[in-house]
Amino acid sequence: MRVQIVDPAAYTPPYDHALCAALARAGADVELITCHFPYGPVPQSRKPLAALLGQMERSEDYRVTEMFYRASSVSKGNPMLRRALRAAEHLPGMLRHRRHAREADVLHYQWLPIPRLDRHLLAPVRPRVFTMHWRLPQADSPIGRALTKLLARMDAVIVHTDHGAGRLERDFGVTAERLWVIPHGAFDYLTAQAQEQPLPEELQQVDRPVVLAFGLVRPYKGTDLLIRAFAEIEDAELWVVGMPRMPMEPLRSLAENAPGRVRFIDRFVTDPEIPAYMRRADVVALPYRNIEQSGVLYTALAFGRPLLLSDVGGFGEIAAQGAARAVPSENPAALAAALRELLGDDAERERLAASALVAARGRYSWDKIGRETMALYERLTR
Repeated sequence: MRVQIVDPAAYTPPYDHALCAALARAGADVELITCHFPYGPVPQSRKPLAALLGQMERSEDYRVTEMFYRASSVSKGNPMLRRALRAAEHLPGMLRHRRHAREADVLHYQWLPIPRLDRHLLAPVRPRVFTMHWRLPQADSPIGRALTKLLARMDAVIVHTDHGAGRLERDFGVTAERLWVIPHGAFDYLTAQAQEQPLPEELQQVDRPVVLAFGLVRPYKGTDLLIRAFAEIEDAELWVVGMPRMPMEPLRSLAENAPGRVRFIDRFVTDPEIPAYMRRADVVALPYRNIEQSGVLYTALAFGRPLLLSDVGGFGEIAAQGAARAVPSENPAALAAALRELLGDDAERERLAASALVAARGRYSWDKIGRETMALYERLTR
């Protein structure tokens, strides 16, 4: 079975590559259609072979074709000019893929950056599958209406949680027979990298408990709530690690009120650097205001870290398995109480860590996800 996994803008390279490898192990002939990822290395199959056909890279497990945004994804110029260039490149890239897609038996879209336009540019190949990575908007918003029309063009929609499936059926008109709940996988490839990098020397000297907030810094992720909660925590450090996607000065001002030290490592952190941060964390905190699932969560699961989550979206389903602690969203007092309890209870952190590893190797293993996804493809092609 020839499967094309399509992520034009490389929004989720770790997920894309992990899924492609799992599908290849399950017996599919897989090609990832994407663009160059400009921020650092991405996971590849174990034994890459010689490059074929120009920008097509063939590996032991699956092929990678960088078909989209060939100029803007490698541009080092002004960010505004780069965005303008990317906008100009989008339509030619979608049309290029329409021609290339004729080689596929199944098209599996991970992201489509401009739903209002892209629903008219889908390749005329069936079946089409779409994985809902979006943080679901309000259905009656402009993006919600565009998303509803895009999903209507799909033969199946994969969502990672029961909560997300309920919203898609209730609010976005995706019928139950087109909805498949297939979990997000734990990013276990990060735990066995050949060239892991140590923490910066300054961080290696920290001898107090560490609370880690990791990933792109965005308003919906509730970093401000976590800093407010941390103002009630003594003899610990909070590390906010990741590339900013919002002004950082308000967060730095909040941090001045914390008795423990708040450190900002405000840059993109590459895969080889991630293990050191994860292994050092005594608690990984995700105090999100709005989310379905999170790659950071599945990174922490893979490393067996104690997790503290807001009870939003599908996060509660992780906590229900005993693999995380959940607190009410947008409640700094509850967040602070849970932090104090976890930082003071070694046995509870160890229990959460062990449950996280069990979940990562079971329900959220990529081989299981690959088999479930192949079963969907086979049902659709029949």
